[in-house]
Amino acid sequence: MTAMKAFWRTVGRDLQLALRQGMDSFTAVVFFVLAVVLFPFGVGPEPAVLARIAPGVIWVAALLASMLSLERLFQLDYEDGSLELLALAPLPLEAAVGAKITAHWLTTGLPLIVAAPVLAVLLQMDAAGFVALVAALALGTPLLSLIGAIGAALVLGARRGGVLLSLLVLPLYIPVLIFGVAAVDAAVFGFAVRPHLMVLSGLLLAALVLVPWVTAAALRQALE
Repeated sequence: MTAMKAFWRTVGRDLQLALRQGMDSFTAVVFFVLAVVLFPFGVGPEPAVLARIAPGVIWVAALLASMLSLERLFQLDYEDGSLELLALAPLPLEAAVGAKITAHWLTTGLPLIVAAPVLAVLLQMDAAGFVALVAALALGTPLLSLIGAIGAALVLGARRGGVLLSLLVLPLYIPVLIFGVAAVDAAVFGFAVRPHLMVLSGLLLAALVLVPWVTAAALRQALE
């Protein structure tokens, strides 16, 4: 019970910091909205074209938006010494990493899920795909935060860490993108959605088990 309290205390601390700064989560949502809104200007206002590309556009924009605040996931704690205190705290560093990833998803991934249906309407997406879109994003956005945490830990303290982070993380995002878009397309065209959501669920479960350990090991290496 003490460990759980410490976990949620860490989540609350990061949420408070995010609310005080405000810009990271706000910027991610604004980028997400603007990136999607620009597509009709680029490809034209034809409803059939917009409806066909809507799932891919929304997913790519969500993927890129989720990356905006990844570099700062551990950077501020690393610079002010808080990361060393987390490593020495009674709460295992793996659990602290999980808490910080949870806070990142709550401030970045969750707002993207809320905004996605509105943008789907803007892109004339078939209503049959709305539930699949929300379900796929609910499974996929935590994966984006988890995978991104590994990259953020590996580039901690490096020069031009943002560029390196993109090069490390983007290839790992491809399976999430493929199955996320496929789930929505399957719903729109009347095929089975469950297989794609099951793959995303399996990836999420594997990441929940492995990512905190890998990320904690990378953070310990950065602190040495």
